[in-house]
Amino acid sequence: PGSKSVGIELPNESPSIVHLKSIINSKKYIENKSKLKIALGKTTTGDAFYFELNKMPHLLVAGATGAGKSVCINTIIISILYNAKPDEVKFILMDPKKVELTTYNSLVGYHLITAEHLDEYVMTTAENAVSILTSAITEMDKRFNLFSEVRVRNIEEYNKKRSNDSSLEAIPHLVVIIDELADLMMTSGRAIEDPVTRLAQKARAVGLHLIVATQRPSVDVITGLI
Repeated sequence: PGSKSVGIELPNESPSIVHLKSIINSKKYIENKSKLKIALGKTTTGDAFYFELNKMPHLLVAGATGAGKSVCINTIIISILYNAKPDEVKFILMDPKKVELTTYNSLVGYHLITAEHLDEYVMTTAENAVSILTSAITEMDKRFNLFSEVRVRNIEEYNKKRSNDSSLEAIPHLVVIIDELADLMMTSGRAIEDPVTRLAQKARAVGLHLIVATQRPSVDVITGLI
């Protein structure tokens, strides 16, 4: 970009595996102070590449079976765990496939939260997923009310104000991860679509981020509204 040449990328005949460690150890990554920086891979020039989820602010991971969606989601979770303390970032995990995210049950009491009336921490049923999304909407509204009382516009301003006023409650970033949205949309379409749309529209300012993985981002899964 920015030159008169045309670049053509060819797949490498002997691709090398990019290890997460090499990105986390890179100078650029270490110098960035964000709690939501996510190691993604390496660029064509071999530089470590990462992004900040709080600037994105939501994420759609799509690709066929075996393309590495779940690996990507694991990398995202590990990157955040590597940077953030439990009181800084919390996770809500939904895994209709039941096998991909169950490992993270060991984060209960640290980074992983659920609603009071639910019996599981990694949601595997559509009912629980709808329930936890509704709870996330309630949390979002609660945070908006709090921010309007304190007179701040977003979570960064709130944390700045909180550093001078210890009476304010700590508000962690909240990352909502859905692995395989298509499965939830088939079983309970509108009940999932409404909260997902609301979170995608306005949850960024209060520190809620949505990461959705699906095999095919067609219009019946990622609807017009979403």
